[in-house]
Amino acid sequence: MRLEAITWERLGDLLAERLLDLKPDDGSPWPRIAFDGAPAARPGDLAHRVREALRIRGRSSLVVDAQDFVRPASLRFEYGHEDVDAYYEGWFDTGALWREVLGPLDPGGNGRVLPDLWDPATDRATRSSYVQLPPGGLLLLHGPFLLRHWFPFDLSVHVLLSPGALSRRTPEPEHWTLPAFQRYETEVAPGTAADVLVRADDPRHPAWNG
Repeated sequence: MRLEAITWERLGDLLAERLLDLKPDDGSPWPRIAFDGAPAARPGDLAHRVREALRIRGRSSLVVDAQDFVRPASLRFEYGHEDVDAYYEGWFDTGALWREVLGPLDPGGNGRVLPDLWDPATDRATRSSYVQLPPGGLLLLHGPFLLRHWFPFDLSVHVLLSPGALSRRTPEPEHWTLPAFQRYETEVAPGTAADVLVRADDPRHPAWNG
């Protein structure tokens, strides 16, 4: 694998250019893109950069954060507040992501996407309105563990941190989650599974292979 040093701005532009010609293999009119990575890797920042680059190029897109589709606290913390297996396997409402985000973008879908479902801070439903994504509009879904669910992504980007960088950039109260990312690396190997790999150990100058 050959990695190329790049700026975040240039990376956003290059990804946007690549997405302009992306056609889903299943015939859907809405390309679905994953920005996968641990919270400390900030994959959402890259998703928003790409959205802005697409906007300048005249293409609609919608950024959705998987963290806004967590399960209620009573389910997330059923086995305690620091259960690694629960975090890896049960924190995120994948059924809701299928139903409210990805399903409407299937071939023959209506393109009406729910941008968020649950606020983990208040532990209440967000009650947001649906967003109509026009044909050709792109879904930019970001969050952790996205590549282990067989979601129908047309392109996937994994933002990778080395174990040392992941530990340094993860807040101390969240260090209990680190073994979940080790498990993800072992079971899924997202850096290999993704179409585009971004190494973000240096937050100023990432390296990428795409």
